[in-house]
Amino acid sequence: MKGRVQGVGFREFVRHEASSRGITGWVRNGDDGQCVELVAEGDDEALAALLEMLHTGPRFARVDAVESEYSEAGAGFSRFGMEM
Repeated sequence: MKGRVQGVGFREFVRHEASSRGITGWVRNGDDGQCVELVAEGDDEALAALLEMLHTGPRFARVDAVESEYSEAGAGFSRFGMEM
């Protein structure tokens, strides 16, 4: 996600939304200070719902762009967390 997505609780928003849908993976701030990156694994319906929520984000966020890419799940995550 790109836009005003750092410093507005976006990572916690993503963690909550993903965890509540049974999605595993991680979310972190991008190095450029203007984006948030995430890797998510879950069923198709849950991932589609999360992707839809990412276009809005939390209350004070401004999402300018969401880029997504699908690949085979690696089943390498036990929960959804935040990376630093």
